[in-house]
Amino acid sequence: MRFTAEEIARFLQGEIIGDPAAVVSNVSRIEDGKAGTLAFLSNPKYENHLYSSEASIILVNSDFEPKHPYKATLIKVRDSYQSFASLLQLYEQVKLNSRNGIEQPSYIHESAGIGEGHYIGAFAYIGKNAVIGQRVKIYPQAYIGDNVSIGDDSIIYSGVKIYDDSRIGCRCILHSGVVIGSDGFGFAPQSDGSYSKIPQLGYVTLEDDVEIGANTTIDCGTMDSTIIRKGVKLDNLIMVGHNCEIGENTVIAALSGFAGSSRVGKNCKIAGQVGLAGHLNVGDNVQIGAQSGVTKSVKNDEVVLGSPAIDIKHSIRVYTVMRNLPQLRQEVIELQKEMKSVKEQLQKK
Repeated sequence: MRFTAEEIARFLQGEIIGDPAAVVSNVSRIEDGKAGTLAFLSNPKYENHLYSSEASIILVNSDFEPKHPYKATLIKVRDSYQSFASLLQLYEQVKLNSRNGIEQPSYIHESAGIGEGHYIGAFAYIGKNAVIGQRVKIYPQAYIGDNVSIGDDSIIYSGVKIYDDSRIGCRCILHSGVVIGSDGFGFAPQSDGSYSKIPQLGYVTLEDDVEIGANTTIDCGTMDSTIIRKGVKLDNLIMVGHNCEIGENTVIAALSGFAGSSRVGKNCKIAGQVGLAGHLNVGDNVQIGAQSGVTKSVKNDEVVLGSPAIDIKHSIRVYTVMRNLPQLRQEVIELQKEMKSVKEQLQKK
């Protein structure tokens, strides 16, 4: 797809400095821009790259005034970073809208309901009584189980598996390898040391505007629902156990895991490789640092770090002591030697 500077400026309501007919068909970083690409300048420390960049069009903030000659056509906008993001969203939307209809071979049960403007890729499977909303995109080799509902404008990428009875809201995005509704890790120990499987009869609910990263898994509830609330963003390779609840607009980075029946509040920020023990409550607006092991509930607005996770200020003091342990150990050894020497001298007297 090709766009002119004039078309881009019209969409962004920006001011063109240069050639309105300049054309781009791709994007690039400003430091390695090539002809035919669009770049942006937001951080002043990258300004020097603008003067040597080969990018055809560069977005800049409205108050930017160049200090040296440059080659590109500039488009002045209120916020170049946000404007660049808006263009990427537009480009993505154009790509999505280019896919429509039903590819073959694919399987759609006769009782399934499919909304208008859909795309269903080859080898996709849609089970009985499934309800697919308007403008939903289901990519090849996706599995949609029986009684699943998917809201309007959602995107299900290749290889996603959605188990029976799961509920997906509007404008959700599920990336490749996501598994929704797999059995929770429920086993009852037996007298002979073996384990008996506890049937997992619940389901998973994803509310609107949820995005799930590649190869993330969300287990169904034992009897009721595992719930991912509106606006949640989960990174790749995250495990959410049965009966968990993740609150609105919480973001969680990769390789984190949540044991069964844990509850996370809204507007939380959870870094990578965080682990939550089961049946814990994490309050609203909580921040949890990378590689933290959360073993007890966390109150609203707290910032915690470490394993076990504690208040971040205390955690940093603990780390400082740990970092100095070799020196402290050597000092203790020296003190022990001095005490021994003093003791020997006293004994001689």
